[in-house]
Amino acid sequence: MSFRHVVQEGETLQRIARFYAVSLLSLNAVNPQLSPDEYVIPGQVILIPPRLDHQYMTQSGDTWEKVSQRFGMTVQELRDANSWLDSAPLRTGVTIDLPPAGSRALVRTDQEYGYSELLTDLDKLKERYPFLKEVCIGTSVLGRKIPAVRIGSGPREIHVNASFHANEWMTSLLAMKFLEEYAGAVDGDGTLWGVNARKLLSETSLWVVPMVNPDGVELVLGGIYPAHPRCDRLYEWNGGSFDFRRWKANVNGVDLNDQFPAHWEDERERRAVAGPGPRDYTGEGPLTEPEAQAIASFTRSRNFACVVALHTQGREIYWNYRDYEPEDAEMIALQLSHASGYKSVKLKGSDAGYKDWFIQEFRRPGFTIESGMGLNPLPLSQFPYMYEETARLLVKALTLPL
Repeated sequence: MSFRHVVQEGETLQRIARFYAVSLLSLNAVNPQLSPDEYVIPGQVILIPPRLDHQYMTQSGDTWEKVSQRFGMTVQELRDANSWLDSAPLRTGVTIDLPPAGSRALVRTDQEYGYSELLTDLDKLKERYPFLKEVCIGTSVLGRKIPAVRIGSGPREIHVNASFHANEWMTSLLAMKFLEEYAGAVDGDGTLWGVNARKLLSETSLWVVPMVNPDGVELVLGGIYPAHPRCDRLYEWNGGSFDFRRWKANVNGVDLNDQFPAHWEDERERRAVAGPGPRDYTGEGPLTEPEAQAIASFTRSRNFACVVALHTQGREIYWNYRDYEPEDAEMIALQLSHASGYKSVKLKGSDAGYKDWFIQEFRRPGFTIESGMGLNPLPLSQFPYMYEETARLLVKALTLPL
């Protein structure tokens, strides 16, 4: 029997479905008044359908891969729990068993990924893999802590960050899934995309900042509501629309990847955006925003041999900046291109980005990676392909003799 749920601050339909372990399809089925194009708001009452704890009836179009992704497990885990089935394609209407949650992959890749999912997954990953170390590098405009995670103890330090842009939240999922896969390979004394994981752990220190712009990501996923601390201003800056799915900036309406002191004045003139909004406003000066300040201070505090900023979309690798890049930067980009299938691009007419600033200030290799294809935010159906390409690229970056 269905029961009522009162929407709380920060909840979305996908988060509610995940909490009650029901599918989004069944949640929408018992709430026909809800539109998939609208946000739920705090205080709204919705119905929660009954759940099946450990079983699932296959639907038309289901495959082993799709079902395993939906419930946050590997294909092998799902097959092991249903060894009575042969390896043939799944038939529609078959009731299959779901393995216990404790044995499943922790980072689910079948649902939207926001700040609350990030914090939950970080706690679970640290509990399962105590060798992961987390620090706070600063806070967002609204006071959310910005975590950085270290895996490895080697002398060569590499940095990866994600979600500079709010509607590119899938990059956070890419980064977190890579952390989980890397940690699992270390724990199992295995390989990471063909590389000995424990050897990699001893030779490198990978620092991951999985969500630079948590306020913006939450805005994209959850929208605004009357109690939101920036409600009126955000509504105005968004052109009088409640749909924030295309929003790139932080909650001050500043594009965080146009915030760095690398010919910032040229970028401001090129963008020609007068004030706060969904995208391309550089702010009143470089490093005015707390998120940009945090990542810049963190970068200066470490000795990174190389940095990688994950973005979407285009399947491209940007590696240069005004001839400040080291001589081997193009060669490294070509190796990353070979590993991932992405195109190495010598970019012109762009300034003030994180990668630009790192290259200019440290004269070391820095890369912007544009994963996936389409219009942001990209659909989760692309994630499996994006992840394999990105993971291969990151492993290559970790193994290069920088």
